[in-house]
Amino acid sequence: MSETPYLTFDLDTPGMTTGYLVVPKGDDCEAISLPVFSLNKAEGPRLLVTGGNHGNELEGPIVARRLVDWLPKAQTCGSVIIVPMLNLPAVQAWSQDSPIDGLNLNRVFPGRADGSVTERIADAVSRLLLPMADTVFDLHSFGPTWDFPPAVITHPIADADLMAKTLQLAEAFKLPVTLLWEHPDTNGMFDTWAHSQGKVFICAEFGGGTVSAEALAIYESGLRNGLIALGLVEGRAECPTFRQRKASKTLETLLSDELKSPARGIFEPRCSVLDEVKQGDLIGVVYPMDSLLADAIDIRAPTTSIVCAVKSGIHVDVNQKVAFLARPLIP
Repeated sequence: MSETPYLTFDLDTPGMTTGYLVVPKGDDCEAISLPVFSLNKAEGPRLLVTGGNHGNELEGPIVARRLVDWLPKAQTCGSVIIVPMLNLPAVQAWSQDSPIDGLNLNRVFPGRADGSVTERIADAVSRLLLPMADTVFDLHSFGPTWDFPPAVITHPIADADLMAKTLQLAEAFKLPVTLLWEHPDTNGMFDTWAHSQGKVFICAEFGGGTVSAEALAIYESGLRNGLIALGLVEGRAECPTFRQRKASKTLETLLSDELKSPARGIFEPRCSVLDEVKQGDLIGVVYPMDSLLADAIDIRAPTTSIVCAVKSGIHVDVNQKVAFLARPLIP
């Protein structure tokens, strides 16, 4: 058994080839083989598409696998590497984090060759796949407990040129929202590591809640638009319809836009994503359930803004996030 990660095939082989990225065994588990699809049509853009970074976000693996079905005939140039299930153990367990070591793959990049299985997966991707690409599409969703519009998300990037290129490509997806998100925890994230290598990184957050045929069609449309923008396929980009709206907004959300529950209880949303709210408007209500005397607690918008994400009806703890607000991004 090899002690270093390896591919079972040559990515430079022309045409459509398939094989595995083999992550070596460690003290915690045997070797893991991640399915990889390679579509190589000579010179042109070099793209890496990944799904299943978080195992309970299944829209990414589904859309990535659907891409394998139609891209070979549509692709006109360049190379595309597709890994539908980046964190295979987590996908199989329908868990955000790995059931083997409890780690979040999207917090351990670039990984460690001598680490636990999640760190070894990140190491294998960092060594063998990321260097082969100029651009990365990492397909996520906001998870099953959130109402969230199909979006492309990026964090602030210190390199102004890379920031501009990333936003331009993100907006080319024409999904309902392009979001610049000030995130408090970016250490070890896949995009942070890719940015440090000079790569354009697109994090698609394919909505939240139920995985439906209608939603998947929107996600696939956005992905196709991204491929058109890169010049990998020909066609005209189209703005998909989401909740009877056919528009795309570029928004910004800051740490101060996170709304949290002031108490334990059941959260009831009183708004929907993309609603425009004014200061004092009701976002949701928390019903404390451990007291007969406690009143329901209103959670209101602190300022005029746009609802970017809202928690589905669910039990929440104190200081648990229940909504994200945003506003138009000013260039």
